[in-house]
Amino acid sequence: MNGAHDLGGMMGFGPLAPERDEPVFHSHWESRACAVTIAAGACGLWSLDESRSVRENLAPAQYLAKPYYDVWITALEKLAVAHGLVSAEELAVGRPLAPPRAAPKVTPRRMAEAIARGSPYDRPPSAAAAFAVGDRVRARMMNPPGHTRLPRYARGRVGEVAALRGAFVFPDTNAHAQGENPQWLYTIRFTARELWGDDADPRSTVTIDAFEPYLEPA
Repeated sequence: MNGAHDLGGMMGFGPLAPERDEPVFHSHWESRACAVTIAAGACGLWSLDESRSVRENLAPAQYLAKPYYDVWITALEKLAVAHGLVSAEELAVGRPLAPPRAAPKVTPRRMAEAIARGSPYDRPPSAAAAFAVGDRVRARMMNPPGHTRLPRYARGRVGEVAALRGAFVFPDTNAHAQGENPQWLYTIRFTARELWGDDADPRSTVTIDAFEPYLEPA
């Protein structure tokens, strides 16, 4: 989807101003928002790709105006309603109006173990890779209505395969409950001038990780 989150290469947002000694969380509510989102995801009712898709599908004016973890909470509310954990009416009044839906019990110990274990997304490939290191490829000119991880600034541009990473869950289908559909993942290197034109630094390059369905021979 072409959402407000896809800001790569866009102008008009001012200079980047990294915060010196930036804390992990600026406020206590941010840490709670992070914790409750991760704990809710551990119930297993939705995938990481679906949760990311819901965040990125917020209306642009809403997405750009909200602090980072406010976006997380807004998306979590949408996921909880969509999967029957709460109703829109319960969110509005701030209390349950019916017996809660049964869900896996989440404990601090279970969460700590799950976070330490991680969530591997690599999968056995179903076919041989279509491209090899050194191949020239073009990122497809695509504007899908659903979830995608191919940034707009790379679409239609020609680059070179810099690395083959293996096969992984394909977010474009997994986000919409259409199966994991594992796909080969490549690191693609573009020259800055290919992406940004003659005004770009001729010495600079940009690399992205791109799934095989995003690519075609150049």
